[in-house]
Amino acid sequence: MKFRKLTTTIEEIAFEGGRQVDPIARVAIVAAVIENPWAGQSFVEDLGPGIASCASDLGALLAPRVMEALGAPLEAYGKAAIVGLNGEIEHGSALIHTLSFGNHFRNAANATTLLPAGEKRGPAGIIFDIPLKHFTDATVRSHHQTIEVRISDAPHADEIVVALAGAAQGRPQQRLATFDSAEK
Repeated sequence: MKFRKLTTTIEEIAFEGGRQVDPIARVAIVAAVIENPWAGQSFVEDLGPGIASCASDLGALLAPRVMEALGAPLEAYGKAAIVGLNGEIEHGSALIHTLSFGNHFRNAANATTLLPAGEKRGPAGIIFDIPLKHFTDATVRSHHQTIEVRISDAPHADEIVVALAGAAQGRPQQRLATFDSAEK
């Protein structure tokens, strides 16, 4: 796996809805801008060798960095892959929708749910969202949220941005009823 750059973004929300958020809501995003392992090839039927060459290494690189950047116990998480214009959306999906990638984050967070994901193709500087859900119970509505990300010079046409995000809490000032209560 070749990466051109790593980015780490930490967002802290101190006020929401005109009220103080206590404790401050914290989200960390770590992204790797990598060379697309299928770049320059026409349609590749078997994506397995490309997956084997970098998916696990990507998970091992990103997961501990998110946990460290978050600086608090993780409660929500998600992932994304943004493919440069010369690639296929399937290339990004191939890297992030495999246990060899996702288990690094699940294990680091002691998580049990599937990682929600977003993937798309686009030019350098494209804005993308990473969906987040609770790390042990995907039905916990307070933790359904999205974080917006942009890397100004990525992905290049033959690159993929692979990102993980973690939150130390649910949405700031959340006040929706739980699924059970909402039905009554």
